[in-house]
Amino acid sequence: MTDALPEYYFRIRDNGAAVFRVQSENRQRRIEMEQIAVANTNRGDFKAHGDYTLTPEDQTAITDWLAKRMAQLNARAMDDIHRTVDHLNMTTQWAQAKATDTELDDVTDRLLLAMHDLRSVLVRKKADKAAKD
Repeated sequence: MTDALPEYYFRIRDNGAAVFRVQSENRQRRIEMEQIAVANTNRGDFKAHGDYTLTPEDQTAITDWLAKRMAQLNARAMDDIHRTVDHLNMTTQWAQAKATDTELDDVTDRLLLAMHDLRSVLVRKKADKAAKD
């Protein structure tokens, strides 16, 4: 463990994080964490916790963390989409070469509905984009 602790700790939770100020400068040399804010990655904003007044340094640290976290989540989402394309291709190969009739009966309707739903959304989005251009 390093000697220098970060000034802030972000406890990840659904849709953001609880933000804590980390303090270790006390007589017992114990680590104390005081919650100072709640950050929301869905809205890209934050608010002070309780009666705490955020300093400009607090606001800068939270804003920087939010930007990095939202970029990280976006990158993960795009990676998931690329993996989904790979899985669709592997599913096609499985259905064609390896699947039994029983296995196909188990998944065909759900796959067809999911693919139909996805296709409908993609076609609608593409048509909306073409109409704007």
